[in-house]
Amino acid sequence: MNHRIFRLPTLSARFLPVWRRNFLVWRKLAIASVIGNIAEPLITLIAFGYGLGSLLKEINGIPYIEFLASGAISMSVMMAASFEALYSAFSRMHVQKTWESLLNTPLDLDDIVLAEMLWAASKAMISGVAILAVLFLLGIGLHASPLLVPPMLFLVGVTFASIALVINAIARGYDFFTYYFTLMLTPMIFMSGVYYPVSQLPLWLQMLAKILPLGAAVQVVRPLLLGQLPESVWMNILILMAYCFFGFYLATVLTRRRLLK
Repeated sequence: MNHRIFRLPTLSARFLPVWRRNFLVWRKLAIASVIGNIAEPLITLIAFGYGLGSLLKEINGIPYIEFLASGAISMSVMMAASFEALYSAFSRMHVQKTWESLLNTPLDLDDIVLAEMLWAASKAMISGVAILAVLFLLGIGLHASPLLVPPMLFLVGVTFASIALVINAIARGYDFFTYYFTLMLTPMIFMSGVYYPVSQLPLWLQMLAKILPLGAAVQVVRPLLLGQLPESVWMNILILMAYCFFGFYLATVLTRRRLLK
């Protein structure tokens, strides 16, 4: 039994019908969903970008509104992927019993966890691309390099979806997710260079910020959006991939322990 729980995930194309099922359900409310996901970052951009930006004109030669926008898009993808892999996935797993129904088909639990991770990342990337389009309308990111941003947004989405599915596997109710958002995601936002440079933090926090997944995401996405070459790009991508792979494995193990007793 322990061997069955701790074995490596079995990956196959059988996840596709589950991904498609989630997509078809979401498509009915797609416009409202996208608007909801881009509303908060746009409010933040307007409030801080133009409000604080009128006092703080530039950071390292970058207009503050562009500095903020290029960091906020990663934050928004993180939040969108986390929300989908927590509240929506928990509803399908625990409340609606959708996962139990799926397990009565030739699907394996690994297929369902993989589908949930990839669907949350896909939905988050769609929201991220919508935000990117709005930034273009504001005159931010009008370069060739932002064409590389959507694949990075998908990687960011997969990373945070896999981490969120770990929390989903151990949660007993929706209230449990408040701890994750308050104690993990919110501090990460303020330590990852979204609102101000990481160099303003104490040295020990700077070291911590370098290994945070959101910090790695901002370090890659921000330069691309501003038409610059990211520094240590492969190191930051490896950090994201490490969180993604370990998070997916741990989420699979914990979900097996919960559902395959």
